[in-house]
Amino acid sequence: MEEVLAPFREAVRQQGDLVHQLKENGAKESELSRAVAELKARKKTLEAKELSLQPRDDTVDRVKMEDALKRRFFYDQAFAIYGGVSGLYDFGPVGCALKNNILQVWRQHFIQEEQILEIDCTMLTPEPVLKTSGHVDKFADYMVKDAKTGECYRADHLLKAHLKKLMSDEKCSAEKAAEMEDVITQMDNYSQQELTELFVKYDVKSPSTGNDLTPPVSFNLMFQTSIGPGGNMPGYLRPETAQGMFLNFKRLLEFNQGKLPFGAAQIGNSFRNEISPRSGLIRVREFTMAEIEHFVDPSEKVHPKFSSVADLEIMLFSSKAQTSGQSAQIMRLGDAVEQGVINNSVLGYFIGRIYLYLIKVGLSKDKVRFRQHMENEMAHYACDCWDAESKTSYGWIEIVGCADRACYDLSCHSRATKVPLVAEKPLKEPKVVNVVQFEPNKGAIGMAFKKDSKLVLDYLAACDECYITDQEKLLSANGEFSLETTGQTFKLTKDMVSVRRFQKTLHVEEIVPNVIEPSFGIGRIMYSIFEHSFHVRQGDEQRTYFSFPATVAPYKCSILPLSHNQEFTPFVQQLSEAMTKNCVSHKVDDSSGSIGRRYARSDEIGVAFGITVDFDTVNKTPHTATLRDRDSMRQIRAEVVELPGMVRDLANGALTWAEVESKYPIFEGQETSKKD
Repeated sequence: MEEVLAPFREAVRQQGDLVHQLKENGAKESELSRAVAELKARKKTLEAKELSLQPRDDTVDRVKMEDALKRRFFYDQAFAIYGGVSGLYDFGPVGCALKNNILQVWRQHFIQEEQILEIDCTMLTPEPVLKTSGHVDKFADYMVKDAKTGECYRADHLLKAHLKKLMSDEKCSAEKAAEMEDVITQMDNYSQQELTELFVKYDVKSPSTGNDLTPPVSFNLMFQTSIGPGGNMPGYLRPETAQGMFLNFKRLLEFNQGKLPFGAAQIGNSFRNEISPRSGLIRVREFTMAEIEHFVDPSEKVHPKFSSVADLEIMLFSSKAQTSGQSAQIMRLGDAVEQGVINNSVLGYFIGRIYLYLIKVGLSKDKVRFRQHMENEMAHYACDCWDAESKTSYGWIEIVGCADRACYDLSCHSRATKVPLVAEKPLKEPKVVNVVQFEPNKGAIGMAFKKDSKLVLDYLAACDECYITDQEKLLSANGEFSLETTGQTFKLTKDMVSVRRFQKTLHVEEIVPNVIEPSFGIGRIMYSIFEHSFHVRQGDEQRTYFSFPATVAPYKCSILPLSHNQEFTPFVQQLSEAMTKNCVSHKVDDSSGSIGRRYARSDEIGVAFGITVDFDTVNKTPHTATLRDRDSMRQIRAEVVELPGMVRDLANGALTWAEVESKYPIFEGQETSKKD
């Protein structure tokens, strides 16, 4: 396998070296962008080759799995009887129960164990908030339309598919194929005008009708609306849950007695108006997120509980490994932080906790890795970013992002609102600090901006040192800079503002906290669990089952009377009532069909255990019933009164099936067949 991959690894390594060299030499942005795009393309080729060489038994039968999911109504396309709407899904009883259990484990694992403050913010967001966060201007993709039907396509995806089709034609020359391959490589870097020219050059038509296409236009992925009947307040359905936590920072800090560090969390739906949603739950228009914003003193990025996860062995795919063509490596988390592979122990701690959560809810250890963002992928303000990725039949997909976002978000909202989003840190001894602030010429600003001058002055007073330093450079180079506030843009020149530096003695230090942000895509995690848990019974291709961990299984137990014999009914009722009292979700299946067929039906929706009431239950005292484990299909026999508590302990992890088997006799077959 390594012999086959060696040339692909070497190609990535060479391109990675070129990118580093261009950065060191201060190459032009356009040249660097092309080199980075080529590096990404070579990385994708290497990864695709690696996946293609994996053993066949490592891949799931997606068609068979999706048939089971649809047939048993885990989820289905929304508005199906009206023809359905792509990118929108409804969860059925089983999918809904599974999703709720995944979220319940998330709450226990993070909110309860880490003492995180949970909030629930509105989904409707006024435009100024998302203007400040950058979503209004930058949260967009290029789109083309069928000129006659109006059907929309994402421009880069359509162009790429069209070029690949042309390249597969036997008449396509090697020179032409190389040219098109270069276009695909640079796809992420093209401007709107360049995309338009490429669509004309390669004569791209609508794939479904063959009609002409409109030129590419920028399409913002947020769902726009207006708040209130007058339509005067534009707003959007939120594209993420994070902004609500940043805006409530002051209230949360007060609730936490003004102390750092602390975490805030929110679970809720977000919306992205994807141009061409695909791949089931992986790319959708409405999705559930669970996000944490961990606010920390930037000078104290050391987590007191890091030692509890330091010994975890996790598959890490560092940016260095990616640019040199190496594979992801299993590494001790403590070593990764010590060696600087992971920026700090707070980020390292959350990576460890994310990993433990993913394994707990049913992902396979050997199909989870953490991939570090390369420098060109990270936002300019971020210190370090890692994505938890899951290996699926679609390849490696991102399911959790974990980023050290520094102080960017709080600083942006503070500048826009003039509300200082800071924490106070008492100093052991008074400290003399250097202060950098704008020194406005109020007269010149008043003359230039009249009634808006107060807006400008308030904005300048709220700016932090990083922003002031950046604008000072522009002021020196260009003699002016622009600022944006309340949707207006103001141009300031050297005669209106200068920068003042002085020293000040502090007894309390104001700090803008840094933010560590783990962001979970619940739908993607669910889909990964489906793939990692789906199995076909050995020797019977028609019998499939999901091996969900009992903690997240939609139903913990099924209760199955052997037949419709009325003598079984009291015992079924007794067990059902006891299960309810023990808070154990269960399903009574007294439908027709053999007991084997009913076991198979329960297994198919991932029910963890099954209790069967048979003639021995009725005829013998003390009354006993069998308990069956879904994965091994082995059964034990125990007293009816013991079983609900036993299933409860198995479901919450207090008891293992091996411990149950060691204590109770293995069931071989019932000894009586009818009442004496």
